[in-house]
Amino acid sequence: MLRFRLCTTLLRAAIYFVMTAVVSAERVITCADVQNVQRLSCDMGVINVEAAMYGRANSETCSEGRSQEQLANTECSQNGTVEILKRRCNGRRVCEFNTNVVRTSDPCHGIYKYLETNYTCFPAIHLVTCEHSLAHLYCDDGQVIFVYGANYGRRDETTCSYKKTASETENVYCSDPTSKVAESCNGKNSCTISVSSSEFGDPCVGTYKYLEVAYVCEYPGLSPEQY
Repeated sequence: MLRFRLCTTLLRAAIYFVMTAVVSAERVITCADVQNVQRLSCDMGVINVEAAMYGRANSETCSEGRSQEQLANTECSQNGTVEILKRRCNGRRVCEFNTNVVRTSDPCHGIYKYLETNYTCFPAIHLVTCEHSLAHLYCDDGQVIFVYGANYGRRDETTCSYKKTASETENVYCSDPTSKVAESCNGKNSCTISVSSSEFGDPCVGTYKYLEVAYVCEYPGLSPEQY
């Protein structure tokens, strides 16, 4: 009995070590010029936005060529920025967007602003399945699926774009988080989902959509939330 408990403890420790060793913290700062693009990426795993600030928190960042008046307000930030980026980027391996995406208002008129994003690379499997196809999630023997997140819609022009017209791929602000994949697949060794608007609802009529899923394979009783 003691040996079994010891093995269980070592297994939990090993899984915790592997998971935490892979997670990496990243920070990206992009000056808020109209043409500037911010890029978040993970070599392994998927993006998990932890914090984001659009505005100005100090007088040094993105200050080259700017007057003192443009740098004076260092307590300037727009509300809701982190929610915008979580919705757009979480669960993806790469996320690129123009800084205009977060400019829903001007938090400090006359101040030169920047976008600072802090994110981690969460060790998950990233699966993309085009509309009118089947998404297959599976794990090794003895493991079960735990869905970290899923989105149905379109977040860029290139994914699932083969032989599609521009009008079918140009709407990249069309994506809804969905819990249906987790409800159908969590706790199973394998799972197949039909990717269609009849299954997930249609967030943008006329746009060709796809399903993005980020999931991990775990041993029963050892969900990522318990690590």
